[in-house]
Amino acid sequence: MNKKRYAGLMWTEKDKYDYMDTKGLETVRRDNCALVREVIQTSLDKIIIERNVPGAIDYVKSQIADLLQNKMDISRLVITKSLNKGAEYALGLGGKAEDYKVKQAHVELAARMRKRDAGSAPQMGDRVPYVIINAAKDAKTYEKAEDPIWVLENDIPIDFMWYLTNQLSKPLTRIFEPIIDNVDKKLLKGDHTRKIFKPTPKATKGSLMMFAKKKATCMGCKAGIEEGNLCEYCQPKEAEIYLDKLNCLKESELRYAYLWSEAQRIHGTLHTDIMCTGDGCACQFYRRKKVQADIRLAQEQVDKFGR
Repeated sequence: MNKKRYAGLMWTEKDKYDYMDTKGLETVRRDNCALVREVIQTSLDKIIIERNVPGAIDYVKSQIADLLQNKMDISRLVITKSLNKGAEYALGLGGKAEDYKVKQAHVELAARMRKRDAGSAPQMGDRVPYVIINAAKDAKTYEKAEDPIWVLENDIPIDFMWYLTNQLSKPLTRIFEPIIDNVDKKLLKGDHTRKIFKPTPKATKGSLMMFAKKKATCMGCKAGIEEGNLCEYCQPKEAEIYLDKLNCLKESELRYAYLWSEAQRIHGTLHTDIMCTGDGCACQFYRRKKVQADIRLAQEQVDKFGR
């Protein structure tokens, strides 16, 4: 690290440090997702305060593995940036073309959101939350930016490798390079990066999946079946499988009830609607959206047994 980027303990007494002081690092910058801030802060705590470098390395590897295996809450992947001068031209609100020479992810997303629903789209001065989704190999970053709510409601896959390469890689290298050799090989590559979540392809216009035929699968073992919900081997366990699906539904409903109660406590109301958004909201807005999607999916699974 250099003079513009550093981290250290502030001491005013000889017995105990006061706090960790950081400058120019991703722990204090707002142009990164929460995952980067959390990983960098925890790594610094383990390295500087706990003096536990192996523990910091193991922690980073576990976070990278969770990211690539789709085990991470989407709220940790949300990036927010404000619509400042220059965005007016892209949004069709006037402005000059020379004020917007380079396309930016949050501005292009705001323009697309205005086409979907101008009433709920971000306005000038608002902070626009977005995540990076899977797209064509040669797609630009501004083409891959998408509204987190739209992603959750439409089950759009996220580009996890983009986050590793463009969000985590450089900050982690800056911190660990003075401590360990071959940071890229030991920290950013290895066994923990070999298992990567691959979403099921969807039938989109112009894709090969348009020619694929859907086939029913057993709700127990996922084997292909011609009709019904269970294969001949799982039919004797129908009651057990039904109860398992029902428990999944109940667990999702309990998670939503917990998150809703937490939001009510934060807002100090038990009787009125909670009006909150994903930008900096402490009531786990995106988690509630995700659990709502889980409830819909679990309910569909349970309803199949009544057909």
